[in-house]
Amino acid sequence: MAKDWKLPRKGSCRCGALSIEVTVAPMMTAACHCRGCQKMASSAYSLTMMVPEDGFAVTSGEPVLGGLKGEEVQHFFCPSCLTWVFSKPKRLPGFVNLRSSMLDDTSDIAPFIETCTEDKLAFAETGAPRSFEKFPGPDDFGPLLQAFGEWVAR
Repeated sequence: MAKDWKLPRKGSCRCGALSIEVTVAPMMTAACHCRGCQKMASSAYSLTMMVPEDGFAVTSGEPVLGGLKGEEVQHFFCPSCLTWVFSKPKRLPGFVNLRSSMLDDTSDIAPFIETCTEDKLAFAETGAPRSFEKFPGPDDFGPLLQAFGEWVAR
């Protein structure tokens, strides 16, 4: 039986100036321990839902591009409170990595994978069933997407 993702899901940045909506189920959920995510999230890791771009919308406000360091990812923030809301990785065109903590209801969203564990802080635990020292390679994604589907159906 497929998981009921309770779609659409709405969310916002901290101050509420930027509102979002997700209308499709995520392809994957993750926690990233890389130093960049630690710094941009001001935390031990960032939480992400990978969703097809056509299932994600900014419903109010205009996000601004930030977190630039010559990376292959565009990071979008609220211009008022500067909350990091979502990213668009250039290596995965057509997808948005939404910071899942921006959703109003996060009670049933947990990371399936954790990435960049080589940078993981010793106390940081995510509960993710799959771990990777670095970011998974392109060949890993097909099997991971299938495994994620099986995991959420449990």
